[in-house]
Amino acid sequence: MQCRPLSEVDVASIWAINEEGLPGTGKVSENEIIKLLEYAELSLGFFDQESLLGFVICLPPGTSYGSLNYAWFNNRYDDFLYVDRVAVSTLHRNSKIGTKLYSEVISFAQERGVPVVAEVNRTPPNPGSMRFHERCGFSEVGVFSHQEKSVTMLLRG
Repeated sequence: MQCRPLSEVDVASIWAINEEGLPGTGKVSENEIIKLLEYAELSLGFFDQESLLGFVICLPPGTSYGSLNYAWFNNRYDDFLYVDRVAVSTLHRNSKIGTKLYSEVISFAQERGVPVVAEVNRTPPNPGSMRFHERCGFSEVGVFSHQEKSVTMLLRG
């Protein structure tokens, strides 16, 4: 298994894994994934040969990304690394890939002296993701409700 930066050639695999994680990951098109990779300060995948097993896409503050959750952090923090999405393929869950991805994210953020921020769905609930983020050292810094969705806003830093 190897960790490497994501690129446009990985978009179809990223999209497929993202679809497996719905509704927790949030629905996006392949074109939206391409835009996310353009905004990203850090985008990594764990691969077995050429097969993507899991990925993470993180953004710096101040991009033109239209996510309301991302805007929530932009309005409250000057500097951060925003985890827009992290997902592991169904076949490879519970094999520590998510933990390894977050280890890379946390190291990257620590080198830059910035906190890591993320959110987890409250409505619809995602208790597995909440437990995962708590194990990774995240704390709740707010709740944000919009449209038919509610999320717990998290910070590790």
